[in-house]
Amino acid sequence: MRPDHIAASKYICYTKKMKKLIAVTMGDAAGVGPELCLRLLAHKPLHRLATPLIIGDGGLLARVAKLLHIPFNAPCFTKEPESLPKPAVFDPAEALAGIEIKPGIDQPACGRAAAQYIKVAARGCLAGRFAAMVTAPISKNALNLGGTHFPGHTEMLARLAGVRDYAMLMYSERIACAFVTSHQSMQSVPRSLTPRRVAGVAALAWRNIGALRGKTPRLCLLGLNPHAGEAGLFGSEERSILAPALRILARRGIRLDGPLPPDTAFTPAALRRYDCYIAMYHDQGCIPFKMLSFDCGVNVTLGLPFIRTSPDHGTAFDIAWHGRVSPGSFFAAFKLAARLASVA
Repeated sequence: MRPDHIAASKYICYTKKMKKLIAVTMGDAAGVGPELCLRLLAHKPLHRLATPLIIGDGGLLARVAKLLHIPFNAPCFTKEPESLPKPAVFDPAEALAGIEIKPGIDQPACGRAAAQYIKVAARGCLAGRFAAMVTAPISKNALNLGGTHFPGHTEMLARLAGVRDYAMLMYSERIACAFVTSHQSMQSVPRSLTPRRVAGVAALAWRNIGALRGKTPRLCLLGLNPHAGEAGLFGSEERSILAPALRILARRGIRLDGPLPPDTAFTPAALRRYDCYIAMYHDQGCIPFKMLSFDCGVNVTLGLPFIRTSPDHGTAFDIAWHGRVSPGSFFAAFKLAARLASVA
């Protein structure tokens, strides 16, 4: 299960008459992913939107279900089922068989299994067997300990799909933020910003937010520096990178406000005005987003040839297998994937 690139052109997509089958990866086995998948399997109203196929370890799910007293009677397969009238579990190659998993800590085996689940789901989406994929949280450290050297889902899925122009979008009805850079050090952010990259992320956000909101969106470009550079006093990136990006976008007929000072861009009035913010780095957008929409926010990967959503939180090792995780964001991710699949 090694290839890093899978061409999508030779695959057949779902027909609209078929009931949507959504691949749901279990994520890191030592985190809250197993409990979230069990909650999804038990929440029957969501199954009317689409049929979830959990890609994960059936034995571990049964263990967590018994521990947390969650009903678990979904059929488990070790080969991908050809037809699926009801929710089920697909355990590819029984990746965790015979391994004793401890909750709440990074383990190479969990990283290897999580990577395998992602690859299976991505291949199924590209082949048209799955209408979308929803990913439970992974530990980036465990992923790398297990030999898969990516900083996260977003970058790994882009490589598997063979795309270069992609971005992370955090989405809710109240606020949306797309990221020019995401999982990298603050020190590396300025040198990663280019007019082409900024314009590319803004264009992806423009198209997708327009579809999600059902209208021509109004977007806000955030500055990198305090006070958006204060006319060059606090930095030159607004003039040398962001202004050229705005000119590129204007030539494409896409207009953004900005660059705006980030410290005033998220006022109540601004939140009503803007449909999406283009953030220069991860925390610039994630902090206001999670303050406003932590329990209902969804992570969407823009630029892929298939639909991928995820909850807006991580593995939550501190509460893994305790029965305390809120499934709100995970359920929202499944609902949005089903919604997007229904119009794809």
